[in-house]
This record gives sequence, structure tokens and C-alpha cells, in this order.
Amino acid sequence: MPLDQQIFAKCKIVKAVTNRGHQPSAFPKFDDNLNSRNMDKAYAAISAWPHYHPTPLISLDKLADFCGVAAVYYKDESQRLDLKSFKALGGAYAVAKLVASKKAEDIDPASITVTTATDGNHGRSVAWGAQQAGCHAEIYIHEHVSQERADAMAAFGAKINRIPGNYEASLAACKDDAAAHGWHIVSDTSWAGYREMPLDIMAGYSVMGREAIAQMQGAGPSHCFLPIGVGGMAAGIVAPIWQHMGANLGKMIGVESYMSACFLESIEAQTPSLVDISEETLMAGLSCGEISDLAWQILQPSLDHCLSITDDAIAPLMAGFADGVFGGGTIEAGECSTAGLTALVAAKKDPALWQKLGFGPTSVVLLIGTEGATDLGLYDRLVTEGRQK
Repeated sequence: MPLDQQIFAKCKIVKAVTNRGHQPSAFPKFDDNLNSRNMDKAYAAISAWPHYHPTPLISLDKLADFCGVAAVYYKDESQRLDLKSFKALGGAYAVAKLVASKKAEDIDPASITVTTATDGNHGRSVAWGAQQAGCHAEIYIHEHVSQERADAMAAFGAKINRIPGNYEASLAACKDDAAAHGWHIVSDTSWAGYREMPLDIMAGYSVMGREAIAQMQGAGPSHCFLPIGVGGMAAGIVAPIWQHMGANLGKMIGVESYMSACFLESIEAQTPSLVDISEETLMAGLSCGEISDLAWQILQPSLDHCLSITDDAIAPLMAGFADGVFGGGTIEAGECSTAGLTALVAAKKDPALWQKLGFGPTSVVLLIGTEGATDLGLYDRLVTEGRQK
């Protein structure tokens, strides 16, 4: 049965930017960013965790037929450990590495406090990692983070601090209190003088890209749609794929909410640019106004295009995943998991952009399903809403 195209009616791109700084090249030999050494170390540690298994790479065959491409693969991070999000790979790994280094100095883990600002999923990983490592966690959230996400972090023993304002306000409060109390910040964004912890987190995220390459039997994607917040996850996926494909790296395409398109604006200006968020997207993990320095080093030369999208298609696409209409069976896809699909379909509906992005019948597309139902109440509401339209 062919795919009902009505489900794609609300897929919209607000802005498309070509990265004029993109130059095909071999993967850079970074000393202070992702490289084979730190990515291999992260994979060795994470793959030894209890209950670790690679998350599925699902073939969305009906979607591929609709788009007229060879294949569309969906990396399903809803099945990542018990946290239903790719974030499980980063924060928890960074906490484990930190605590191990302190134990080597004969420091009791119970005397260590880790802290972070989060929209939910990263904080959940840090809280879980702190519980596993035997240290304390102080989590900072902004006023728009749902109570269900706050409760999920508290369930791992973390103390939750809710701050008025947006993500940047919660990060500022986190930094101030960490400095005052001697806590260890476990942030997935980097800034001047703060790189080691975000680099560990990105190394954890690189496990996703490594798994995807193995699951594609060594054939890298021709196109990859990368949901971008501060850029850490996107850089973590691009790095192992770039390392594997070299100068033949496929088209890496950034996808952001038009309400918080800090990477798109930075790529357009060819310099990191701050975006003031006045309205919050439903895609909470993408609501970030300032990019990571570390991620910029990797993404600025490797991204082919940046696209910004609306929230309009989130509910119908979440329902479509839940109902298995794209092929590959029923999939639990959270809000951010719809970003790549929204951009892919909106590009398909724009022949000029489709051609500019280099799509054709042999294209192999990789979508990143960043999360599952990490806020069950919101998930159920959006899926129900999506089925009614």
C-alpha cells in the first residue's frame, strides 16, 4: 500500500543555507578534538557496560519509495539502554570517566558532585551516570522543561534546580553555583577554557556513528540529516563517518528549529553566532542559542547545508512513526526524532532544493531518531493530536 502523502502536508523548511566553508577533505588529525584515540576509548568503555547493545538501524522502505531514493535508514535511539535517548552515551560516560580519575587519586566518589544544565535528556544521563558512579548530581533546568522530565532525573537521585528563563539562563546559574561550591560541570557544550568534559561527551556520542557504519556494512550514507542543538551530537556522528569515508564524506545536513537556528546562522556568517531564543520549539533538545566550540571545529568544514524547520509536522510524523506507516514497523519517536524526516520530505517537495542537495535514485539517507517517549504525557498528547489531522 503506497504511503499517504497527506501525512507530509505540514513539513516545512523556513530557511536553507549552503555552507560556503565546506571543502571535501580527509578527516583532520585533531589533538584536542575527536580522534581515533578518544573515540576508540569511548567505544571500548561503553560497549562493556551492562545491557549495552547497538540500537537498531531501521530501513524505512515506504519512505524511500516515496522519496525515490535507494534507502532511508533510521537510527532508533529510543532503545538506548534504559534512557530512551542518545544522551545516555555522553553524560554518563563523562561522569564515569571523571569519577574513575578521582578514585585513582584516592578521592571518595561520595564527596564528588557533578552538575549540568539541561532540557531533560542530557540531565537524565548525567543523573543516571552519577547514580552508577556513586557521586551526587545537581541538575539545572529552565522554566519550560516539563515536570515529567524533571521527575525522571530526580528518580536517579539528582537534586533538581528550576531556573526562570531559557536554557542559557539555566546554564549561567549552573556555572555560578559550580564555581561557588567546587562542583564538576558536565556540559555537552564547550566554551573558552572548558573543553575536556564536552569532548568526553562527544566521544560517547561517536558510538552512534560507529554503530551505523557497521550496520550499513561499511557503506557510509550519501546524505545524513543531523538534528542540531549546540552541535555535540551532530559532531559525534559526523566524526566517525568522516573518518571512515574521508574526502568522499556524504552530504552532512544540519537541521534546526527556526526558533533556535544557531548553527544555521553561524554557518551563514562563517563565525559562531549567538541566537536569542524568544519562543520555545516543541523539540526541546534543539532549543539552544549558542553553539559548542568543539562541535564548530568539526561541523564548520563538514556540513554541506543547514536547514531550519517549523514545529508543524511534529505531531503527524510522531503518529506516523507510531503507526508504522513509513516502513520498518512501529517506532517510538520523540519530538526531536522527527526533525530529519521533516527536512527530508520538505526538501523532496522543493525540486530546486532537492537537486541542490544532490538526491537521486542511488541516494542512501541516514536519519537520527534521537529519542523516544522521554516525556510520556507529551508524547501521548502529540501522537493523539497527530492522528486526528
